[in-house]
Amino acid sequence: MFIDLVKVRVEAGTGGSGCTSFRREWRMPMGGPDGGDGGRGGDVVVRGDSNLSTLLDFTYRDSWKAQRGEHGMGSNKTGRSGDSVTLPVPPGTIVKDADTGEVICEVLENGEEFIVAKGGRGGKGNAFFVTATHQAPREWQPGEEGEIRNLELELKLIADVGLVGQPNAGKSTLLSVVSAARPKIADYPFTTLAPNLGVVQMSDHRTFVVADIPGIIEGAHEGKGLGLQFLRHIERTRLLAFLIPIDAMDWQEEYDKLRAEVKRYSADLAARPHCVVFTKLDLMGEDYTPDIKTDGAFALFSISAAARQGLDKLKDGLWRKLLELKKAGGGAP
Repeated sequence: MFIDLVKVRVEAGTGGSGCTSFRREWRMPMGGPDGGDGGRGGDVVVRGDSNLSTLLDFTYRDSWKAQRGEHGMGSNKTGRSGDSVTLPVPPGTIVKDADTGEVICEVLENGEEFIVAKGGRGGKGNAFFVTATHQAPREWQPGEEGEIRNLELELKLIADVGLVGQPNAGKSTLLSVVSAARPKIADYPFTTLAPNLGVVQMSDHRTFVVADIPGIIEGAHEGKGLGLQFLRHIERTRLLAFLIPIDAMDWQEEYDKLRAEVKRYSADLAARPHCVVFTKLDLMGEDYTPDIKTDGAFALFSISAAARQGLDKLKDGLWRKLLELKKAGGGAP
């Protein structure tokens, strides 16, 4: 099951309390104060894990608590710090404070770590309070409480190319033939109910990642269909590929609708480089690319995923544009 939005409660560890203690040794019945400090509470940490592709695990566990610090001890012994707790998340996860909406961090790389709730400091033992005029203090400090936060984890997949099209435009079929991904494919709308990622492998070890999301229908930016729920997964793509089936009633109208929905959802996303891919070319019985007016598309392609027509040209065109963007330092934020 693909889960891309969850809420969890996290609690960092409370610091250990300081100790009130006096040195007691043979022949030194009235030794000085030697109460140690408490240990620090453990933090709550999020860490990127490239082995994960969903937030599903957090539906089974929605509360995470770090260990508290141990109390200080006599002989000036500081308490042991509490162990931190780590939440593994897939790269592309945004962590927000669920109560304020503040973005705490974005985990983009495997192994990247962020502290999302800090453990409390340990309290001071009575040895800390010794002065020239106060040589036998009994004061001590309790440990500070750790931070408690309600977090919202939102996953936005990271890919180079995002496939955009209406239901049954051929997005999943294309992904299945250009990569090792195996999305569900059937001849009815909304076969794809979750985003899919596929790695396109070319010669000379060249690769790029393609994201296939559920079909976009008119009104998707307002939540119609499944568009609003999954449009977030193409926000980090470097470029978009708008797929239009060759047997569509009106190619221009379909293109204009897709562009409009993306623009209404995010002007920044709509400004990314894009191309137009006409699918199901095998229905025409000939190599044909419709001539439509585009909003600055860098190329138009015609393909048949089923007949394996035009795929090399498409992959090469996408790769060249990605390389151009990389050299220019462009792409998704």
